[in-house]
Amino acid sequence: MSEPVRWGVLGVAKIATEKVIPAMQRGKLSRIEAIASRDGSRARAAAEQLGIPKSYGSYEELLADPTIEAIYNPLPNELHTPWTEKALEAGKHVLCEKPIALDAAEARRLIAAREASGKLVAEAFMVRFHPQWRRAREIAQSGAIGEVSAIQTLFAYRLLDPENIRNRPPGGGGLYDIGCYAILTARFIFEAEPLRVAASLNIDPQFGTDRLVSAIVEFPGGRHLTFSAGTQLAGAQRVCIAGAAGRIEVQIPFNAPIDRPTRIVVDSGADLVGGGARAEEFAVCDQYTLQGEAFSRAVRGEAPLEFPIEDAVANMAVIDACFEAGRSGRWVELRHYTRPG
Repeated sequence: MSEPVRWGVLGVAKIATEKVIPAMQRGKLSRIEAIASRDGSRARAAAEQLGIPKSYGSYEELLADPTIEAIYNPLPNELHTPWTEKALEAGKHVLCEKPIALDAAEARRLIAAREASGKLVAEAFMVRFHPQWRRAREIAQSGAIGEVSAIQTLFAYRLLDPENIRNRPPGGGGLYDIGCYAILTARFIFEAEPLRVAASLNIDPQFGTDRLVSAIVEFPGGRHLTFSAGTQLAGAQRVCIAGAAGRIEVQIPFNAPIDRPTRIVVDSGADLVGGGARAEEFAVCDQYTLQGEAFSRAVRGEAPLEFPIEDAVANMAVIDACFEAGRSGRWVELRHYTRPG
């Protein structure tokens, strides 16, 4: 087995300290060696709590550490691209939290940064590594539920704290935080890029961020994603993938639990009470562990990087279109947009 990749983490964000770092520490190919914060005491506390050998009082110090091979970047959204660029320039591979940028133009800078550095860079959408999504795509592409033409997604939580980063511009709001998952998973299932978007945005008058976004995203062949993402609604997650001969329900599509199996339901549509339904269950796993291991394998050259930075740029372009459609009240076409090669 290859030597584990030596990782450093920029910042002490909750997603890092509570989810991603513990998950990666359970992997065989990922070793968290250092963590940094602009507040050295916070970095030391996180390192002690999580059993991380080194802590730094600045991001620059971490990037200067020659022993660190890869960086995980969970900083606030507006800092994703700038610090990912800095990490690449420092000769580190980078796995950066979603959304990779605040718009597609900013995200495209990372293509040049990757080329200049020769290092890997990818967006951290962990759901693509969970077996339930791999299986859902396999079923959808197999023809088992007929031609898949519609995906409906609801993703919601209730967060009213004005100081929470998710409620503060420029990087806060529902579309950046959770609407991005609806777009990503539809692209994943359809294996295609959208043609045009119509959307509606409800902006919180106090926060200045979108608290509810709903959109229709049209794909080639008359296929549609319809989704709603809300930050001031009761918590809910559901995805329905509808075909001519059946449908797939992904029951906990995004925050899949790590302490119990997950399920998808495949229903032939024989009746409305589930007479044609069967469930497929997936063993307990942590999608953050799987994501980290996949990136580490790519760093070691044991597997290709399945979702390069071009995929992140493509997802950002659809987010851009949703913002424009919501603000303009009209359909927005993505003619400039082609599937990344």
